[in-house]
Amino acid sequence: MNDSFGAISGAELRHEFVDLEGVRLHYVEAGAGPLVMMLHGFPDFWYSWRNQIPALANAGFRVVAPDMRGYNLSDKPPGVGSYKTELLTRDIALLIEALGEQCASIVGHDWGAIVAWLFAMHYPDKLGRLAILNAPHPSRFLNGPINVRQLLKSWYIAFFQLPGAPEAMIRANDFWMLRRLFRSDPVNPEAFTPEDIERYVEALARPGALTSALNYYRALLRRNPRQAARDLTVIEQPALVIWGEKDRYLEGALAEPDSKWVPNLEMQRFRNASHWVHLDEPEAVNRLLIDFLSPVLDKR
Repeated sequence: MNDSFGAISGAELRHEFVDLEGVRLHYVEAGAGPLVMMLHGFPDFWYSWRNQIPALANAGFRVVAPDMRGYNLSDKPPGVGSYKTELLTRDIALLIEALGEQCASIVGHDWGAIVAWLFAMHYPDKLGRLAILNAPHPSRFLNGPINVRQLLKSWYIAFFQLPGAPEAMIRANDFWMLRRLFRSDPVNPEAFTPEDIERYVEALARPGALTSALNYYRALLRRNPRQAARDLTVIEQPALVIWGEKDRYLEGALAEPDSKWVPNLEMQRFRNASHWVHLDEPEAVNRLLIDFLSPVLDKR
């Protein structure tokens, strides 16, 4: 199956669909070897990993990058409740099983990294190694006050709770806001080509995709914070956090989780990278990921 976005340079992609419990997901796959699952963020889809998929596949990994539920070619179940974190993490667990694997290393960026953090806590037996790109550990928002600078950076999360208004504003003028974000956010001017931006707009313009993407934020704020705090567990597996310090949405102080929650942690900061660190510094990020994941290859 080839979607409308075709292949990416340096890798032969296999486009597949899989029926899980109540949702059909599209994913792309490349390479053979230990499974590495790559989870995208907002407003994104599998194509976010266009620079990482070839590098990891050529390094000896089986790389799978799904369109998470609600995005691009995957199903877009209606209602805010369809995007609870419990369902998002279950999708990944079921996808690993559907791929015939017992576990996977997980790489996540932004919302995909939030799902990755929670997956590591809820499905430790299915996790090999964990790599996080620009997304705080959940405890950073559950324990202790958030400073004023972060509250100002996070204004959009409150706006996203409104019914209909965010969809209308993002769609306005042929997704002008989205196009501006991709042009202005990254430090690297080559992070998003004009062709890339059109692909992102096309993916988010699919029927139901924008509301589904926003429902991730709506469902998150409806979660009981006390229950969320009780659900926190220690992640024993090796973890790597990669952080672009010129993130317009997240304070750098949120980057490193408390060692009591993630005792086996490596931290790598990029001073001149944005929230889109894997697109600003693709070669450096690829090297970090391959070095971090290589012990999984050694076990085979």
